[in-house]
Amino acid sequence: MIRTVKPKKFLGQHFLKDLQVAQAIADTVDACPELPILEVGPGMGVLTQFLLPKGREVKVVELDFESVAYLHQAFPALANNVIEADFLKMDLRQLFDGRSFVLTGNYPYNISSQIFFKMLDCKELIPCCTGMIQKEVAERMAAAPGSKTYGILSVLIQAWYEVEYLFTVHEHVFNPPPKVKSAVIRMTRNSTTALGCDERLFKQVVKTTFNQRRKTLRNSIKPILGKESPLLQDPIFNRRPEQLSVQEFIDLTNRVEEELKLHPQQNEPATPLPEEEA
Repeated sequence: MIRTVKPKKFLGQHFLKDLQVAQAIADTVDACPELPILEVGPGMGVLTQFLLPKGREVKVVELDFESVAYLHQAFPALANNVIEADFLKMDLRQLFDGRSFVLTGNYPYNISSQIFFKMLDCKELIPCCTGMIQKEVAERMAAAPGSKTYGILSVLIQAWYEVEYLFTVHEHVFNPPPKVKSAVIRMTRNSTTALGCDERLFKQVVKTTFNQRRKTLRNSIKPILGKESPLLQDPIFNRRPEQLSVQEFIDLTNRVEEELKLHPQQNEPATPLPEEEA
């Protein structure tokens, strides 16, 4: 008899128990057919059981040793494709011999933003990412400019991916029930191959301005440009970061780069920013 796994709070485990919802989440990978699949945090395999019949190579990565033991017993078809590791520390380029793959899972809420930042670092390998996350995070990722939920994740992800908010999942279908609602999303790589600006500076501009999102750009971007930069007189700096589209952030990044080349002495060290949006 296979023993079940007790959800562990410190790992942010909330095991999905509704099989219809699990099937619907698993089917989101069909938007990118034929590619191998990497599932993050399979737990007791509620999604895995619906991914395996799709006839693709499936690998799962799980940090919880009890879940790993359960998966080996319950899904012998996975054989050597159960990886006991921390997804955030993995070299994704080694997973499928450098081939592209679909990323999916019932992602741990406490590290979901970090998972998507890692996805962005390997965007050339991941043309499609689907799965379930906290509803609030999903809304941020899919938000349009001008929305109160539009922020760092929105801009950085939408620069490279089309984001679809697919459906909401209620608390009662989990064990234990989380204190928040969940949502299923799908991200598909857009046609962008290069942003047309310095990507490192782009991230810095986005993170720095949203770090003080209630302020106008004139005030929030000072850690990068300095207080006396003539560029700050431009009318765009009367706006707040949530009012700028991805393309406007790209244009702004190019203007900031030009200004820093002209007046490097005005560039003050930026305050280190957290990887996750508050």
